[in-house]
Amino acid sequence: MSIVDGTSNSLAAAGAIPRATSPWRRFVPWQGRATRLDMALMGAILGVVALGLVLRPLKPFLLASHPVMLEFLTGDLTAIGAAAAFARIGEAPVWLVVVAGAAGMVKLDWLTWWTGRQWGLGIVRMFTTSERALRFAGRATELRPWTLRAAVVLAVLPGVPTAVVYAMAGLAGMRLATFLILDFAGALVMTGLVAGLGYGLGQQAVDVVLIIDRYAAVVSLTMIAIAVLIPAIKRLIRRR
Repeated sequence: MSIVDGTSNSLAAAGAIPRATSPWRRFVPWQGRATRLDMALMGAILGVVALGLVLRPLKPFLLASHPVMLEFLTGDLTAIGAAAAFARIGEAPVWLVVVAGAAGMVKLDWLTWWTGRQWGLGIVRMFTTSERALRFAGRATELRPWTLRAAVVLAVLPGVPTAVVYAMAGLAGMRLATFLILDFAGALVMTGLVAGLGYGLGQQAVDVVLIIDRYAAVVSLTMIAIAVLIPAIKRLIRRR
């Protein structure tokens, strides 16, 4: 990824954003020779991505049979709503649905915090090319503590660049314990809202989930096909 012109270039010139020294450098967040810690952290991130890809086609199967386990594994809002709907008909306690969902949402966020602590704005360049996000991240250490804490809590909201906010927390020197508490608080609120909606729908939501389960194989194959076809279609359009 290349750094956008304007403000981002001035930040890079000042040393705030590391510049790539060779073509492949833009694909890694560190400067110079990679350390064992760099490689281990990057391996963990790639492992998280791989886990998400593996779980994606399994979601339709687990949604109806093990929704609480699915919400913990993925932190997926759909799974949280489905688990809450099953709780409404007595299949699981509501508190477990909320706690498992919140834990599922935050369980690996400490890795993103760590990338900010380890690589600073180098990882932010990989997460986004937005000039506004880069400029905001460049001022992470200048923000008031309460501003950054509020950003971590609100990072679960739709439209917020969650990974950038979490990396900023690490970059700014926020303690891991503080980050985890704030992160879990935000996830708990979001999980509570989604679980409340699923619990309110009750049997109606369960019926929908059971229909999905009945056609789980078709849904999974469709998801895989879409994942394969979209990049192919984009390449075809670019060639034309």
